[in-house]
Amino acid sequence: MMQCRFDTLPLSAVFVDLGFCPPSNSYLKKKQLNDSEAYYPLKLYVSERTFLVQVDELKSAHEIFSDDYAYFSSFSKSWLKHAKNYVAMMVSRFGVDQDWQVVELASNDGYLLQYFKQRSVPVLGIDPALSVAIAARQKGIDTRVEFFGIALARELKAEGVSADLLLGNNVLAHVPDLNDFVGGIKVLLSNDGIITMEFPHLMRLVESVEFDTIYHEHFSYFSFYTVIQIFAAHGLDIFDVDEIPTHGGSLRIYAQHEDGPQPIHANVDALLQKEKAKGMQTLEYYKGFQTRVDRVKISLLKFLIEQKEAGRKVAAYGAAAKGNTLLNFCGVRVDFISFVVDACDYKQGHYMPGSHIPIVSEERIREEKPDYIVILPWNLEDEIVEQLSYIREWGGQFVIPIPNLRCF
Repeated sequence: MMQCRFDTLPLSAVFVDLGFCPPSNSYLKKKQLNDSEAYYPLKLYVSERTFLVQVDELKSAHEIFSDDYAYFSSFSKSWLKHAKNYVAMMVSRFGVDQDWQVVELASNDGYLLQYFKQRSVPVLGIDPALSVAIAARQKGIDTRVEFFGIALARELKAEGVSADLLLGNNVLAHVPDLNDFVGGIKVLLSNDGIITMEFPHLMRLVESVEFDTIYHEHFSYFSFYTVIQIFAAHGLDIFDVDEIPTHGGSLRIYAQHEDGPQPIHANVDALLQKEKAKGMQTLEYYKGFQTRVDRVKISLLKFLIEQKEAGRKVAAYGAAAKGNTLLNFCGVRVDFISFVVDACDYKQGHYMPGSHIPIVSEERIREEKPDYIVILPWNLEDEIVEQLSYIREWGGQFVIPIPNLRCF
Protein backbone atom coordinates (compact mmCIF):
# COMPACT_ATOMS: atom_id res chain seq x y z
CA MET A 1 0.00 0.00 0.00
CA MET A 2 1.22 3.49 -0.84
CA GLN A 3 2.34 5.64 2.07
CA CYS A 4 2.13 9.42 2.46
CA ARG A 5 5.42 10.99 1.42
CA PHE A 6 5.25 13.26 4.47
CA ASP A 7 3.80 11.39 7.46
CA THR A 8 4.55 7.86 6.05
CA LEU A 9 1.09 6.54 6.95
CA PRO A 10 -1.01 4.52 4.44
CA LEU A 11 -3.05 6.16 1.66
CA SER A 12 -6.33 4.85 0.27
CA ALA A 13 -8.28 7.80 -1.24
CA VAL A 14 -7.78 8.14 -5.02
CA PHE A 15 -7.65 11.69 -6.39
CA VAL A 16 -7.44 10.87 -10.12
CA ASP A 17 -6.42 7.95 -12.33
CA LEU A 18 -4.86 8.88 -15.70
CA GLY A 19 -4.16 5.31 -16.72
CA PHE A 20 -0.72 4.22 -17.88
CA CYS A 21 1.76 6.69 -19.39
CA PRO A 22 5.43 6.66 -20.37
CA PRO A 23 7.68 9.13 -18.50
CA SER A 24 6.88 12.55 -19.96
CA ASN A 25 10.41 13.67 -20.75
CA SER A 26 11.60 10.36 -22.23
CA TYR A 27 11.73 11.59 -25.82
CA LEU A 28 12.50 8.96 -28.43
CA LYS A 29 15.00 8.79 -31.26
CA LYS A 30 13.84 7.41 -34.60
CA LYS A 31 15.70 4.14 -34.08
CA GLN A 32 13.74 3.59 -30.83
CA LEU A 33 10.28 3.81 -32.38
CA ASN A 34 9.95 0.06 -32.84
CA ASP A 35 11.30 -0.73 -29.37
CA SER A 36 8.99 -1.46 -26.47
CA GLU A 37 8.28 1.49 -24.18
CA ALA A 38 7.88 1.38 -20.43
CA TYR A 39 4.48 2.59 -19.24
CA TYR A 40 3.79 3.37 -15.60
CA PRO A 41 0.49 3.94 -13.79
CA LEU A 42 -0.33 7.61 -13.28
CA LYS A 43 -2.69 7.33 -10.33
CA LEU A 44 -2.74 9.97 -7.61
CA TYR A 45 -3.82 9.56 -4.01
CA VAL A 46 -4.73 12.17 -1.40
CA SER A 47 -3.96 11.92 2.31
CA GLU A 48 -6.98 12.35 4.60
CA ARG A 49 -4.59 13.65 7.27
CA THR A 50 -2.12 15.98 5.55
CA PHE A 51 -4.05 16.46 2.24
CA LEU A 52 -0.83 15.91 0.33
CA VAL A 53 -1.63 14.63 -3.17
CA GLN A 54 0.98 12.28 -4.62
CA VAL A 55 1.87 9.69 -7.21
CA ASP A 56 3.90 6.63 -6.37
CA GLU A 57 7.61 6.68 -7.22
CA LEU A 58 7.37 4.03 -9.93
CA LYS A 59 10.27 5.44 -11.90
CA SER A 60 13.08 6.67 -9.70
CA ALA A 61 14.22 10.29 -9.67
CA HIS A 62 17.68 9.07 -10.71
CA GLU A 63 16.19 7.61 -13.90
CA ILE A 64 14.08 10.68 -14.67
CA PHE A 65 16.72 13.36 -14.04
CA SER A 66 19.43 11.55 -15.97
CA ASP A 67 22.44 12.94 -17.85
CA ASP A 68 20.35 13.53 -21.00
CA TYR A 69 17.43 15.28 -19.26
CA ALA A 70 15.78 17.39 -21.96
CA TYR A 71 14.10 20.31 -20.18
CA PHE A 72 16.05 23.58 -20.54
CA SER A 73 14.44 26.55 -18.76
CA SER A 74 16.11 29.21 -20.91
CA PHE A 75 14.09 28.33 -24.03
CA SER A 76 11.06 30.20 -22.63
CA LYS A 77 11.34 33.97 -22.93
CA SER A 78 8.52 34.52 -20.46
CA TRP A 79 10.21 32.25 -17.90
CA LEU A 80 13.46 34.19 -18.27
CA LYS A 81 11.53 37.41 -17.69
CA HIS A 82 9.94 35.87 -14.60
CA ALA A 83 13.39 34.92 -13.28
CA LYS A 84 14.85 38.36 -13.95
CA ASN A 85 11.92 40.06 -12.20
CA TYR A 86 12.33 37.75 -9.21
CA VAL A 87 15.99 38.68 -8.84
CA ALA A 88 15.19 42.40 -9.00
CA MET A 89 12.45 41.93 -6.38
CA MET A 90 14.72 40.05 -3.97
CA VAL A 91 17.44 42.68 -4.31
CA SER A 92 14.93 45.45 -3.65
CA ARG A 93 13.00 43.78 -0.83
CA PHE A 94 15.75 42.05 1.12
CA GLY A 95 18.90 43.85 -0.02
CA VAL A 96 20.56 40.81 -1.64
CA ASP A 97 24.07 41.92 -2.62
CA GLN A 98 27.69 40.78 -2.95
CA ASP A 99 27.77 39.75 0.73
CA TRP A 100 25.03 37.15 0.24
CA GLN A 101 25.53 33.53 -0.80
CA VAL A 102 22.70 32.49 -3.12
CA VAL A 103 22.09 28.77 -3.66
CA GLU A 104 19.48 27.48 -6.11
CA LEU A 105 18.15 23.93 -5.95
CA ALA A 106 17.27 22.51 -9.38
CA SER A 107 19.12 25.39 -11.01
CA ASN A 108 18.72 23.86 -14.48
CA ASP A 109 20.72 25.74 -17.15
CA GLY A 110 21.45 28.83 -15.05
CA TYR A 111 18.31 30.61 -16.29
CA LEU A 112 17.91 32.48 -12.96
CA LEU A 113 21.31 32.55 -11.28
CA GLN A 114 22.76 34.37 -14.29
CA TYR A 115 20.85 37.50 -13.19
CA PHE A 116 22.32 37.36 -9.68
CA LYS A 117 25.76 36.78 -11.20
CA GLN A 118 25.34 39.91 -13.33
CA ARG A 119 24.98 41.81 -10.04
CA SER A 120 28.20 40.20 -8.68
CA VAL A 121 26.25 38.15 -6.12
CA PRO A 122 27.99 34.82 -5.29
CA VAL A 123 25.92 31.92 -6.65
CA LEU A 124 25.89 28.15 -6.55
CA GLY A 125 23.57 25.92 -8.55
CA ILE A 126 22.65 22.36 -7.63
CA ASP A 127 21.03 20.10 -10.22
CA PRO A 128 21.14 16.31 -10.73
CA ALA A 129 21.01 16.47 -14.55
CA LEU A 130 24.38 16.78 -16.30
CA SER A 131 22.88 18.06 -19.57
CA VAL A 132 21.52 21.26 -18.03
CA ALA A 133 24.47 21.68 -15.65
CA ILE A 134 26.84 21.82 -18.62
CA ALA A 135 24.75 24.62 -20.12
CA ALA A 136 24.84 26.49 -16.80
CA ARG A 137 28.60 26.15 -16.49
CA GLN A 138 28.98 27.59 -19.97
CA LYS A 139 27.33 30.73 -18.55
CA GLY A 140 29.85 30.82 -15.73
CA ILE A 141 27.46 29.42 -13.13
CA ASP A 142 29.16 27.14 -10.60
CA THR A 143 26.94 24.03 -10.59
CA ARG A 144 27.06 20.82 -8.54
CA VAL A 145 25.60 17.78 -10.34
CA GLU A 146 23.97 16.03 -7.39
CA PHE A 147 20.62 15.34 -5.76
CA PHE A 148 19.97 17.61 -2.81
CA GLY A 149 19.20 16.35 0.67
CA ILE A 150 20.56 16.30 4.20
CA ALA A 151 23.79 14.52 3.24
CA LEU A 152 24.75 17.06 0.55
CA ALA A 153 23.72 19.97 2.80
CA ARG A 154 26.06 18.73 5.51
CA GLU A 155 28.83 18.26 2.97
CA LEU A 156 28.41 21.83 1.72
CA LYS A 157 28.37 23.21 5.27
CA ALA A 158 31.61 21.34 5.96
CA GLU A 159 33.06 23.09 2.89
CA GLY A 160 32.04 26.46 4.32
CA VAL A 161 28.94 26.99 2.16
CA SER A 162 25.93 28.46 3.97
CA ALA A 163 22.94 29.80 2.04
CA ASP A 164 21.76 33.33 2.83
CA LEU A 165 19.16 32.93 0.10
CA LEU A 166 18.13 29.36 -0.70
CA LEU A 167 15.68 29.13 -3.56
CA GLY A 168 13.97 26.50 -5.65
CA ASN A 169 11.52 26.99 -8.50
CA ASN A 170 9.31 24.02 -9.40
CA VAL A 171 11.52 21.56 -7.58
CA LEU A 172 9.46 20.73 -4.47
CA ALA A 173 7.04 18.69 -6.57
CA HIS A 174 9.94 16.72 -8.09
CA VAL A 175 11.28 15.42 -4.77
CA PRO A 176 10.55 11.78 -3.85
CA ASP A 177 11.86 12.15 -0.26
CA LEU A 178 10.26 15.36 1.00
CA ASN A 179 11.56 15.06 4.54
CA ASP A 180 15.16 14.59 3.39
CA PHE A 181 14.89 17.54 1.00
CA VAL A 182 13.33 20.00 3.45
CA GLY A 183 15.63 18.69 6.17
CA GLY A 184 18.55 19.56 3.90
CA ILE A 185 17.19 23.08 3.46
CA LYS A 186 17.16 23.46 7.26
CA VAL A 187 20.81 22.38 7.46
CA LEU A 188 22.13 24.59 4.64
CA LEU A 189 20.26 27.80 5.53
CA SER A 190 22.29 30.44 7.37
CA ASN A 191 21.04 31.70 10.74
CA ASP A 192 19.07 34.65 9.33
CA GLY A 193 18.76 33.17 5.85
CA ILE A 194 15.69 33.31 3.62
CA ILE A 195 14.09 30.52 1.61
CA THR A 196 11.85 31.02 -1.41
CA MET A 197 10.15 28.13 -3.16
CA GLU A 198 7.75 28.23 -6.10
CA PHE A 199 5.43 25.36 -6.97
CA PRO A 200 2.07 24.85 -8.69
CA HIS A 201 -0.84 25.45 -6.33
CA LEU A 202 -3.07 22.40 -5.93
CA MET A 203 -6.09 24.67 -5.61
CA ARG A 204 -5.52 26.01 -9.12
CA LEU A 205 -4.90 22.51 -10.49
CA VAL A 206 -8.28 21.37 -9.18
CA GLU A 207 -10.30 24.43 -10.09
CA SER A 208 -8.88 24.78 -13.63
CA VAL A 209 -8.73 21.00 -14.31
CA GLU A 210 -4.98 21.21 -14.92
CA PHE A 211 -4.55 17.43 -14.89
CA ASP A 212 -1.89 17.62 -17.60
CA THR A 213 0.51 19.07 -15.02
CA ILE A 214 0.44 15.59 -13.49
CA TYR A 215 3.29 13.35 -14.60
CA HIS A 216 5.84 10.98 -13.13
CA GLU A 217 8.40 13.74 -12.52
CA HIS A 218 5.91 15.45 -10.22
CA PHE A 219 5.81 13.21 -7.20
CA SER A 220 3.73 15.58 -5.01
CA TYR A 221 1.08 18.30 -5.34
CA PHE A 222 0.65 20.89 -2.61
CA SER A 223 -1.87 23.11 -0.95
CA PHE A 224 -0.48 25.93 1.18
CA TYR A 225 -1.85 24.15 4.25
CA THR A 226 0.22 21.06 3.48
CA VAL A 227 3.44 22.94 2.77
CA ILE A 228 3.19 24.82 6.07
CA GLN A 229 2.94 21.46 7.89
CA ILE A 230 5.96 20.03 6.07
CA PHE A 231 8.20 23.03 6.70
CA ALA A 232 7.10 23.35 10.34
CA ALA A 233 8.00 19.71 10.95
CA HIS A 234 11.59 20.64 10.07
CA GLY A 235 11.81 23.79 12.17
CA LEU A 236 11.05 26.25 9.37
CA ASP A 237 8.41 28.99 9.42
CA ILE A 238 6.70 30.38 6.34
CA PHE A 239 6.49 34.14 6.85
CA ASP A 240 4.95 35.26 3.54
CA VAL A 241 3.34 33.91 0.38
CA ASP A 242 2.53 35.24 -3.08
CA GLU A 243 -0.02 33.82 -5.50
CA ILE A 244 1.64 34.06 -8.91
CA PRO A 245 0.38 33.21 -12.43
CA THR A 246 3.19 30.88 -13.58
CA HIS A 247 2.36 27.31 -14.61
CA GLY A 248 -1.36 27.93 -14.46
CA GLY A 249 -1.24 29.32 -10.92
CA SER A 250 1.58 28.85 -8.44
CA LEU A 251 2.63 29.84 -4.94
CA ARG A 252 5.87 31.50 -3.96
CA ILE A 253 6.55 30.91 -0.28
CA TYR A 254 9.07 32.77 1.86
CA ALA A 255 10.47 30.88 4.84
CA GLN A 256 13.08 31.13 7.59
CA HIS A 257 14.24 29.26 10.67
CA GLU A 258 11.52 29.16 13.32
CA ASP A 259 11.57 32.34 15.40
CA GLY A 260 13.62 34.02 12.65
CA PRO A 261 13.85 37.81 12.21
CA GLN A 262 11.23 38.25 9.45
CA PRO A 263 7.71 39.24 10.59
CA ILE A 264 4.80 36.95 9.67
CA HIS A 265 2.73 38.67 6.98
CA ALA A 266 -1.07 38.74 6.86
CA ASN A 267 -0.93 36.90 3.50
CA VAL A 268 -0.15 33.66 5.34
CA ASP A 269 -3.36 33.48 7.36
CA ALA A 270 -5.40 34.96 4.49
CA LEU A 271 -4.41 32.16 2.11
CA LEU A 272 -4.95 29.49 4.76
CA GLN A 273 -8.46 30.82 5.32
CA LYS A 274 -9.08 30.97 1.56
CA GLU A 275 -8.14 27.31 1.16
CA LYS A 276 -10.21 26.33 4.21
CA ALA A 277 -13.26 28.16 2.87
CA LYS A 278 -12.99 26.17 -0.36
CA GLY A 279 -12.91 22.93 1.61
CA MET A 280 -9.33 21.92 0.83
CA GLN A 281 -8.93 20.39 4.28
CA THR A 282 -11.70 17.86 3.59
CA LEU A 283 -11.68 14.82 1.29
CA GLU A 284 -14.92 16.04 -0.27
CA TYR A 285 -12.99 18.78 -2.12
CA TYR A 286 -10.98 16.20 -4.07
CA LYS A 287 -13.91 14.05 -5.17
CA GLY A 288 -15.35 14.47 -8.65
CA PHE A 289 -12.06 15.58 -10.22
CA GLN A 290 -11.93 12.44 -12.38
CA THR A 291 -15.28 13.28 -14.01
CA ARG A 292 -14.08 16.75 -14.95
CA VAL A 293 -10.85 15.31 -16.38
CA ASP A 294 -12.80 12.81 -18.49
CA ARG A 295 -14.86 15.65 -19.96
CA VAL A 296 -11.69 17.33 -21.25
CA LYS A 297 -10.66 14.09 -22.93
CA ILE A 298 -14.03 13.66 -24.63
CA SER A 299 -14.05 17.27 -25.82
CA LEU A 300 -10.55 17.10 -27.33
CA LEU A 301 -11.15 13.78 -29.08
CA LYS A 302 -14.45 15.01 -30.50
CA PHE A 303 -12.69 18.10 -31.92
CA LEU A 304 -9.83 16.08 -33.45
CA ILE A 305 -12.19 13.55 -35.02
CA GLU A 306 -14.22 16.38 -36.59
CA GLN A 307 -11.08 17.90 -38.12
CA LYS A 308 -9.92 14.51 -39.38
CA GLU A 309 -13.24 13.85 -41.07
CA ALA A 310 -13.18 17.32 -42.64
CA GLY A 311 -9.65 16.77 -44.03
CA ARG A 312 -8.11 19.58 -41.97
CA LYS A 313 -4.56 19.44 -40.66
CA VAL A 314 -3.83 19.78 -36.95
CA ALA A 315 -0.35 20.36 -35.49
CA ALA A 316 0.80 21.22 -31.97
CA TYR A 317 3.27 23.58 -30.37
CA GLY A 318 5.47 22.79 -27.39
CA ALA A 319 6.87 19.32 -26.70
CA ALA A 320 6.16 19.90 -23.02
CA ALA A 321 5.77 17.26 -20.34
CA LYS A 322 2.19 18.43 -19.75
CA GLY A 323 1.49 17.85 -23.43
CA ASN A 324 2.65 14.28 -23.17
CA THR A 325 0.28 13.63 -20.28
CA LEU A 326 -2.61 15.09 -22.26
CA LEU A 327 -1.82 13.20 -25.48
CA ASN A 328 -1.29 9.84 -23.79
CA PHE A 329 -4.32 10.07 -21.52
CA CYS A 330 -6.50 10.99 -24.52
CA GLY A 331 -4.93 8.36 -26.78
CA VAL A 332 -3.91 10.93 -29.40
CA ARG A 333 -1.34 9.77 -31.93
CA VAL A 334 0.17 10.99 -35.18
CA ASP A 335 -3.07 10.19 -37.03
CA PHE A 336 -4.69 13.17 -35.29
CA ILE A 337 -1.72 15.54 -34.78
CA SER A 338 0.84 15.59 -37.59
CA PHE A 339 3.79 17.11 -35.72
CA VAL A 340 4.82 19.09 -32.66
CA VAL A 341 6.99 22.19 -32.96
CA ASP A 342 9.45 23.03 -30.20
CA ALA A 343 12.03 25.81 -29.90
CA CYS A 344 14.48 23.56 -28.06
CA ASP A 345 16.86 22.09 -30.63
CA TYR A 346 17.72 19.40 -28.06
CA LYS A 347 14.22 17.94 -28.63
CA GLN A 348 13.96 18.48 -32.39
CA GLY A 349 14.46 15.29 -34.39
CA HIS A 350 13.01 13.24 -31.55
CA TYR A 351 9.51 11.85 -31.04
CA MET A 352 7.00 12.32 -28.26
CA PRO A 353 6.92 9.37 -25.83
CA GLY A 354 3.90 7.14 -26.28
CA SER A 355 2.26 9.09 -29.09
CA HIS A 356 5.37 8.99 -31.37
CA ILE A 357 4.49 12.39 -32.85
CA PRO A 358 7.61 13.90 -34.46
CA ILE A 359 9.17 17.00 -32.85
CA VAL A 360 10.29 19.52 -35.46
CA SER A 361 11.44 23.12 -35.85
CA GLU A 362 9.07 26.03 -36.44
CA GLU A 363 9.86 26.08 -40.17
CA ARG A 364 7.48 23.13 -40.56
CA ILE A 365 4.50 25.36 -39.71
CA ARG A 366 5.24 27.75 -42.58
CA GLU A 367 5.80 24.82 -44.94
CA GLU A 368 2.63 22.85 -44.15
CA LYS A 369 0.28 25.67 -43.04
CA PRO A 370 -1.83 23.63 -40.58
CA ASP A 371 -5.44 24.68 -40.02
CA TYR A 372 -5.11 24.36 -36.25
CA ILE A 373 -2.25 24.49 -33.76
CA VAL A 374 -2.91 22.97 -30.36
CA ILE A 375 -0.92 24.85 -27.72
CA LEU A 376 0.26 22.15 -25.33
CA PRO A 377 2.10 24.43 -22.82
CA TRP A 378 -1.02 26.57 -22.38
CA ASN A 379 0.68 28.48 -19.56
CA LEU A 380 2.76 30.16 -22.30
CA GLU A 381 -0.28 31.02 -24.43
CA ASP A 382 0.45 34.74 -24.86
CA GLU A 383 4.08 34.16 -25.80
CA ILE A 384 3.24 31.43 -28.32
CA VAL A 385 0.28 33.23 -29.93
CA GLU A 386 2.44 36.30 -30.49
CA GLN A 387 5.29 34.21 -31.89
CA LEU A 388 3.03 32.32 -34.31
CA SER A 389 0.66 35.15 -35.21
CA TYR A 390 1.49 34.63 -38.90
CA ILE A 391 -0.77 31.56 -39.08
CA ARG A 392 -3.63 34.03 -39.46
CA GLU A 393 -2.32 34.64 -43.01
CA TRP A 394 -3.86 31.33 -44.15
CA GLY A 395 -6.74 31.28 -41.66
CA GLY A 396 -4.98 29.18 -39.07
CA GLN A 397 -6.40 29.02 -35.54
CA PHE A 398 -5.06 28.17 -32.10
CA VAL A 399 -6.57 25.57 -29.79
CA ILE A 400 -6.37 25.42 -26.00
CA PRO A 401 -7.87 22.16 -24.68
CA ILE A 402 -7.91 22.89 -20.92
CA PRO A 403 -10.08 23.47 -18.90
CA ASN A 404 -12.64 23.90 -21.71
CA LEU A 405 -11.62 23.52 -25.35
CA ARG A 406 -11.53 26.83 -27.19
CA CYS A 407 -10.49 27.80 -30.71
CA PHE A 408 -9.45 31.33 -31.61
